[in-house]
Amino acid sequence: MSYFDAASAAPLHPVARQALLASLDEGWADPARLYREGRRARMLLDAAREAAAEAVGCRPDELVFTSSGTRAVHSGVAGALAGRQRVGHHLIVSAVEHSSVLHSAEAHERDGGTLTRVAVDRAGAVAVEAYAEALRTDTALACLQSANHEVGTEQPVAGVAEACRAAGVPLLVDAAQSLGWGRVAGDWSLLAASAHKWGGPSGVGMLVVRKGVRFAVQGPADERESGRAAGFENLPAIVAAAASLRAVQAEAAAEAVRLRELTARIRARVGAVVPEVEVVGDPERRLPGIVTFSCLYVDGEALLHELDREGFSVSSGSSCTSSTLTPSHVLKAMGVLSEGNVRVSLPAGAAEEDVERFLAVLPGAVAGVREKLGAPMSAQAADVRGEELVVDALGRRCPIPVIELAKVIGDVPVGGTVRVLSDDEAARLDIPAWCEMRGQEYVGEEPADRGFAYLVRRVS
Repeated sequence: MSYFDAASAAPLHPVARQALLASLDEGWADPARLYREGRRARMLLDAAREAAAEAVGCRPDELVFTSSGTRAVHSGVAGALAGRQRVGHHLIVSAVEHSSVLHSAEAHERDGGTLTRVAVDRAGAVAVEAYAEALRTDTALACLQSANHEVGTEQPVAGVAEACRAAGVPLLVDAAQSLGWGRVAGDWSLLAASAHKWGGPSGVGMLVVRKGVRFAVQGPADERESGRAAGFENLPAIVAAAASLRAVQAEAAAEAVRLRELTARIRARVGAVVPEVEVVGDPERRLPGIVTFSCLYVDGEALLHELDREGFSVSSGSSCTSSTLTPSHVLKAMGVLSEGNVRVSLPAGAAEEDVERFLAVLPGAVAGVREKLGAPMSAQAADVRGEELVVDALGRRCPIPVIELAKVIGDVPVGGTVRVLSDDEAARLDIPAWCEMRGQEYVGEEPADRGFAYLVRRVS
């Protein structure tokens, strides 16, 4: 089985395994106690904090260990907002942040705060100027990921941090995906990360709050981790997380070169071996191991099952997965095709022959799913029926509305229109994306009795 979903959780690094097993014998006692076993545990905890701080590029007393990366984000956002409530209640996030950041932002709005979501370009990146324009006199906090979890696009953190620093606003960086590849550049104020993203054990996160940043811990007081992370420390897991972070960063430079070549190979060849594919994300400013693409006329869940049967573990941001009936918020914000979406995220040590086998298997898997759905295999010629056709796709989920559109576009003359009726939210994203890929004109949408009517004009 080829595991290609390292962006969700990286396999446990050998150094993490060794450190975890070793610290089980030495790190079981309460590090807050003064007897010998407690002192030994405290030494392990302090050493882990120093190692992690060195990897992050901060002071050890600025870093605390949390129960997860999500908890680090929630605590960081809430504490920074509370610490600066005299300044105001305005929060800035990008439209493609991890769900933990967006959920914190939604909670802030429900509590009466104001929120600005900064848009991204088609590659998934924000503009520094957009963040600078969003800053206000009442801005309490800005948040920006270092790199996107779904498409791998790296964000201009250093530039945004400079703009925020000039305005006196702290910047919280979600560094979960990038920290294993090296320190986050720029003069950021807070940082959150998660060990299972770089090959450490799950259940360990990190929150860094720079000295000088106003921060007020929310929730009941606790004496652990400077009061910023309640509960007894999972010391063996913390030691393993810190040890593996240093190990993967030491290996990062060489491994990045190798994985960039493999993902570049996938980006270049997917479009050649599979028709009607859109490769998404920035082609240059991206994490080494992530490549994401979307396939027209494909059910994302069905494609993932086909690839799983062929021995490949990949993930999807498609709207056609069992967990959601709406498109990935990242793909939606980028304005790219969401149906048939596949994210390949290669773990360290991924073999070249496995990538080649994936590229060999993919065309057949996609073709099989398309055939089952009755998708058009090529441009269709048909008798012209009139200046406008109506396609009723109400009650039918993606990619059926787009498949039905593709089947009948040839039935209207050049300049004629097809009106697609759909109540699937994915149609709002996938029909315009289809038009761009097929050289047709997307006119817009209109409210219908149920759902919306999406109007497409035939150009060629």
